[in-house]
Amino acid sequence: MLLTPGPYNETYFEHAYLARYLGFPLVEGQDLTVRDGCVWLKTLSGLQRVHVILRRLDDDFCDPLELKNDSTLGIAGLADVARRGNVLIANALGSNLLESGALLGFLPALSRRLLGEPLAMPSVGTWWCGEPAALEEVVDNLGELVIKPAFPQIRGSAVFGEDLDAAGRRALEAKLRAAPQDFIAQELVRFSRAPVWDSQQARQLQACAVGLRVYACATPEGYVVMPGGLTRVATGPDARVLSMQRGGAAKDTWVLSAGPVGSFSLLHRATGVQDLVRSGANLSSRVVENLYWFGRYSERCDNTARLLRLALTHLIEDVSGAGEASWDSIVGLLRRGKLLGEEEGETPVLDDVTMMRTLRAALVDEERPGLAADLRQLFRVASQLRERLSMDNWRTVNQLVQAFAGRREHTLSLSDALSEIDRTVVALMTLAGFALDGMTRDAGWRFLSLGRRIERMQFQCDALEQALCGPVDADLDWLLEIADSTITYRSRYMARPEWLPLLDLLVLDDSNPRSIAFQLKGLHDYLVRLGNALGPCGAELAAPYVAELAALDPVRDLQPGSERLLALLRGLHGMSFALSEELGLRFFSHSLNRQTFAT
Repeated sequence: MLLTPGPYNETYFEHAYLARYLGFPLVEGQDLTVRDGCVWLKTLSGLQRVHVILRRLDDDFCDPLELKNDSTLGIAGLADVARRGNVLIANALGSNLLESGALLGFLPALSRRLLGEPLAMPSVGTWWCGEPAALEEVVDNLGELVIKPAFPQIRGSAVFGEDLDAAGRRALEAKLRAAPQDFIAQELVRFSRAPVWDSQQARQLQACAVGLRVYACATPEGYVVMPGGLTRVATGPDARVLSMQRGGAAKDTWVLSAGPVGSFSLLHRATGVQDLVRSGANLSSRVVENLYWFGRYSERCDNTARLLRLALTHLIEDVSGAGEASWDSIVGLLRRGKLLGEEEGETPVLDDVTMMRTLRAALVDEERPGLAADLRQLFRVASQLRERLSMDNWRTVNQLVQAFAGRREHTLSLSDALSEIDRTVVALMTLAGFALDGMTRDAGWRFLSLGRRIERMQFQCDALEQALCGPVDADLDWLLEIADSTITYRSRYMARPEWLPLLDLLVLDDSNPRSIAFQLKGLHDYLVRLGNALGPCGAELAAPYVAELAALDPVRDLQPGSERLLALLRGLHGMSFALSEELGLRFFSHSLNRQTFAT
């Protein structure tokens, strides 16, 4: 399999393309685990043995246990497995020593000694400061040289001597003499320029610094330089560093041929019946976990948006009487969601002006619990699923987050805030539509749906508990609104909301996609289906509550203050947390599952 740093790496597209072309699984460090001296891939169907890793991750990031201890990209224990010979790594750990610039200064002599001939192409003048004579030469000519780290593990930027004043040169000289082996010096090379078309610039055709990188491949006839190469384009004509990390771009370079060229490819010519795939049981745990949290965060964003809209509308309308009695329940729900910015255990009384300011902050401030923070988490998870989301799905997420970020710097009026929430709710409903109508019903979709149902059930249990513990004569319209069930209720009952029909709709009616019964039965069904394919995974946690929900007596239990109903709601809320924890241990971290499959 091909090990990549992840989608935030500037060459991630190349990793994904190469993995697809070669037919290798594309994995990140968190997809793999070391157990019993071997490397295993975490999948839904269990742990699968890994024998070969094609590594596209820097050496020092590969193992936080023995190398860079703050790395979150590698696999703890990988170096030990490699020493045991239980996994083949290409390129082997430590092979990036060959990328050291220190070797460039020795290439001319090495070529004459080993090959008996000079270099076919002159190398850039390079001095390794670890040699005393070279160090003195570098110190004497600092103003004409570029100082760079000698080895890839030494992080640092190039220092141009021509940019330094007298004090800067003295400081650099002291640094070189303190650790000369860590640095090299090179002649300053002025890049060639080429015309580049950039539609983002006013002058769309402009000169930019370019460099050509060519490649040599091992063949039965020895190393052969490949035709063509990779042209890298800097950000401007005067750039002195070509780097993708600094905003550079890359283009293929083609060499025209007078005759036909070979069309060899490793891709399969055709897919036979034996190659058909319909199962998703070998999905990596990381992908499934991200799908699960994509479902949870999309639903959490919807819940938060609806709650903020309800609270802002309530404040603007400045209702009294029964509406004012329901305000305490709304505030209680806001506090449960930590949307009022209060410290643990603190419950201050907020006046209307302070409440307006607090709700607006919960809408736009990413640094505190609220809609902006939830959307940021949704985008983060979606970024990890970029290759599994359709273009329309990804575009909706991207536009949603970008539109929100574009208004974050401005002070929103209340009407603008409500309009922003309305747009957000519509976009989130579009995402829900993609999940329901555009995704294959495989194991990944079931975990996404599990996430949505768990999050919705937790929120609905909280809302119902707040209402049931509030005044009996409170206005119940807010509960229907937050459950998106107003139209359904009005189409069935030509009267103001009453407790019995409302609780029947929001608790027992399994045809209502916002009811407790709908969430619970869906959860139990998904867990049973997954259990049949993958083994027990939590259906036993939900089963007692299915029976208890069915045993509710509408006459006695669908009333405010019903202890049985309140106990059921609190039990369901706790069960959903326990279920989420078990799913994580069973399928994401495999702490509850030691089943392995040799490959």
